[in-house]
Amino acid sequence: MLLPAYGWLLVSVFLPLGAMLVFSFLKTNPFGSKAPLVFTTNNYLAFVTRPYLVGVAWTSLRLGFWTTGICAAVGLPAALAIARATRGRVRQTVFLLTILPFWTNGLVRVFSWTMLLRQGGILDDLVHLAAPGAASAGLLYSFPAVVIGLVHAYLPYMILTCYLAVASIDDALIDAARSLGARLPTVFATVVLPLALPGLVSGSILIFVPVIGSFMEPRILGGRIGVTMGTVIEDQFTQAYNWPLGSALSFSMLGVVLAIFAACSGVLRERLAA
Repeated sequence: MLLPAYGWLLVSVFLPLGAMLVFSFLKTNPFGSKAPLVFTTNNYLAFVTRPYLVGVAWTSLRLGFWTTGICAAVGLPAALAIARATRGRVRQTVFLLTILPFWTNGLVRVFSWTMLLRQGGILDDLVHLAAPGAASAGLLYSFPAVVIGLVHAYLPYMILTCYLAVASIDDALIDAARSLGARLPTVFATVVLPLALPGLVSGSILIFVPVIGSFMEPRILGGRIGVTMGTVIEDQFTQAYNWPLGSALSFSMLGVVLAIFAACSGVLRERLAA
């Protein structure tokens, strides 16, 4: 019965990844040329031959850390509020508002933030309305603007995964901690947070991996400073037509992500076991 699922994964995931892995070792683009295929590992030396890519990669990782951290800080309390403080139609309404970003086109969603964050935009007008002499509050074409757009796009993943973990916590555990005199911060730190950690980790993985490869939000909201690995890789595929280099950069970033997860897995395993 698992064969259909594994067959679909093979066709839709592993075969394209395998093809891209082969492309990453080619010297030139294999399409549109009758020249024999020449394999090389020079594409994986791009971070050495093109030092600016190190700074670009660090910008992408910073975006991943900031976006994931903010989503965790907002998503876990929101999941707690949904699971513990809402019932019936109120919970359904909150869930509807949570997944609302999924119902809108990503490009439209990002461009709507440009109307809000640009100089002379809605946010700027509100600030000047409250404080007429204040400086401009326009954030467009800045690092915070990119983070805001990414948080808006990926926060629902954190809320939903944390909700599944929080909703499974037995109320008797919280009642027992309260009956023993534990205050709410202590209950959260010693009972709720350890039990919600699997959902927090799952949400972090679902957010961090696509964020470091994102290109639409950095390009539109970041402008000239929005150069990330996602935008560089996109340019290699769509403008430079250098698929081997784009593939190598993609797998290089995948290796960095796997290294980060491997470094954190020991700590997370100890926390989950405790």
